[in-house]
Amino acid sequence: MAKEEKKKTKRPTAQKRDIRNSRRRQINKAFKSSARTTTRTFEEALKAGDKEQIQTSLNALYSMMDKGVKRGIYKRNKAARVKARSTQKVLAQAK
Repeated sequence: MAKEEKKKTKRPTAQKRDIRNSRRRQINKAFKSSARTTTRTFEEALKAGDKEQIQTSLNALYSMMDKGVKRGIYKRNKAARVKARSTQKVLAQAK
C-alpha cells in the first residue's frame, strides 16, 4: 500500500509570520534569561571575592553579550555598556 500524502494547507503570510515570530520570541526570551543568570553569577562572584570565579564569570558575561549582539537580541551599545560596567566593578574591587 502506498503512503497517503498529507496535503499542506495554504496559510496566509501574516499567519506564517506570527508562527515564526512566536518561536523567535521564545528563543530570545530563553537567551535573555540565561544572560541575566550569567550576570547574577558574576555579581555573586564579586561579592565572594574569588578571583578565579570572577574571571571565568566575566569571560562568560562577555561571551553572552557578544553572542546576543551577533544574534540581534541586544544592541551593540548595550553590550558595550554592560561589559564596561562589569570591568569597572572588577577593577574597583581589585584596588
